[in-house]
Amino acid sequence: MKLMDVVALAHDMPPRCLVKGQVGTAVEDLGNGVFEVEFAGLDGGAYAFAPLSAQDVIVLHHEPIRVAA
Repeated sequence: MKLMDVVALAHDMPPRCLVKGQVGTAVEDLGNGVFEVEFAGLDGGAYAFAPLSAQDVIVLHHEPIRVAA
């Protein structure tokens, strides 16, 4: 994961009222592989922030990814 990556939550986070599959954006590098992820609605208004690691999310890709053969 890197800054500005679009990610989907890999598991429910009941204390933050977030569920698996919710989409967010990595907005700050907190160090040690942890990023502050902002969750926002379609209107652009943020409704949650969470410090997450790569194990907590799936990085989403909007373009084809080249894989070495």
